[in-house]
Amino acid sequence: MDKDDAISVVQHLMERAKDGQNGYREAAEKVKRPDLKTFFLEVSNERGRFAQELQSELARLGKSDKKASGSTEGALHRAWVDTKVALGGDDHTVLDWLEHGEDVAKDDYNKALGGNLPATVMEIVRRQAASVQRDHDRVRALRDQTKAA
Repeated sequence: MDKDDAISVVQHLMERAKDGQNGYREAAEKVKRPDLKTFFLEVSNERGRFAQELQSELARLGKSDKKASGSTEGALHRAWVDTKVALGGDDHTVLDWLEHGEDVAKDDYNKALGGNLPATVMEIVRRQAASVQRDHDRVRALRDQTKAA
């Protein structure tokens, strides 16, 4: 993978991290359970740190002018859950929405892991991907628990 491809991958993952940061923050505002609010805010903060870490890698790769705020796709996804919650959606609705977003993030990280990134970038992507997978699995388990309740 050449330098431009690596920059493109890092920029995309940085957008995904910002989408996660924004999405989890919004989810924390929508749920009723305090434990979910706490978990969502923790993940939001973590995704913010991921974006900053990826921003630093972009600078190291020679591309420091790009600031991610998230993707249009992520903004539309958040608007969709706003509508669902306004129409009576509950914590399960929010968890289902988050699990879908985590599927997208997980797929993007796995695609990046299949590439030929510089070693320092690959190490960061590997670590972040493992965290995204853990969060995905926890959100899915919480979603399934709320469905059964």
